[in-house]
Amino acid sequence: MPILKEERNILPDDLLERETDGDGQLWWAVYTKARQEKALARDLVERSVPFYLPLVERTTLVRGKRVASLAPLFSGYVFLLANDDERLQVLRTNRTSQLVAVPDQQRLRHDLRQVQRLIAARAAVTLEKRLSPGQRVRVKSGSFLGIEGVVEARRGSCRLIVEVKFLQQGVSVEIDELQVEVI
Repeated sequence: MPILKEERNILPDDLLERETDGDGQLWWAVYTKARQEKALARDLVERSVPFYLPLVERTTLVRGKRVASLAPLFSGYVFLLANDDERLQVLRTNRTSQLVAVPDQQRLRHDLRQVQRLIAARAAVTLEKRLSPGQRVRVKSGSFLGIEGVVEARRGSCRLIVEVKFLQQGVSVEIDELQVEVI
């Protein structure tokens, strides 16, 4: 398979690690026009507007050949940290359908930080839609140490579901039950 072209998916690199936001910046979920997530991210890099676009590797079959690409984890969404002027810049790109205000700023940052850690660990994440409540757990060992989520048994394996509550979606990874503890 060919080497994937690296896409800039976060600006600045420490965006999710910051504890406070300056200049009246707030988190927004940008709902993009169809298949415009990466194009919007490139526009935001050019404008130096802080954003996060979770990308995961996807492999598809094209004319009998395996092709790897980076695809948005949450189709149609880019997460933006912006003040009023930066929001106007985003709207002027003509790549957005709607900007959705985030009511719980800290919770969204926490959820996105956990998703980013799973992606960085090169875990095989699966998108989970419309999550239902379950028993919360915390990973107590391994590369996912400290990540919180819900455990679900599926097809004979144990999966850890990490939520992004604002979207009512999440991602899941396979995990050994011995690695988690009930919160």
